[in-house]
Amino acid sequence: MTEDPERHAMKMAKKKAARDKIMATKTDEKGLIIVHTGKGKGKSSAAFGMIFRCIAHGMPCAVVQFIKGGMSTGERDLILSKFSDACAFHTMGEGFTWETQDRTRDTEMAQAAWAKAKELIRDETNKMVLLDEINIALRYDYLDINEVVQFLAEEKPHMTHVVLTGRNAKDELIEIADLVTEMELIKHPFRSGIKAQIGVEF
Repeated sequence: MTEDPERHAMKMAKKKAARDKIMATKTDEKGLIIVHTGKGKGKSSAAFGMIFRCIAHGMPCAVVQFIKGGMSTGERDLILSKFSDACAFHTMGEGFTWETQDRTRDTEMAQAAWAKAKELIRDETNKMVLLDEINIALRYDYLDINEVVQFLAEEKPHMTHVVLTGRNAKDELIEIADLVTEMELIKHPFRSGIKAQIGVEF
């Protein structure tokens, strides 16, 4: 049944007034700590969406990939070929942990990536820094969660956004984050025997 247009307009006007009242109280600005976690697809994809949004607004930004290695991805190829002046891109990993099978080397690579991440975050010209798959490095204790949390809490410039992606985000990270999104897995084509595909996964 179609709602009466006049009644609908009155309802929407009330909603708008209530929304405007709420929005009037939101006046603060700060650089956010943003966490994308969960078993569902889309954690890095959503984070790269924000990176491209920064690029579109002329805001310098940076990416550090902690796990993903030499495999070509659309995001990296596009940024390096078209937007390298706007976004520093550092692929510091050598592949997923089950591929490398070398804990010592994985730890060394993660530590090097974290050093680069701190350098980029401290540079206040970067308005957003994406730490892609850092949660995996934290999960396997390649990095000290307490050090990461302390750095973000004490050394991140006030107006710098930092985005951290990967499954199994640590509770300590979730606690200090301003925005946490958990991607929930409902269906995935991989379970039906469909491999990762260009344009969807990479």
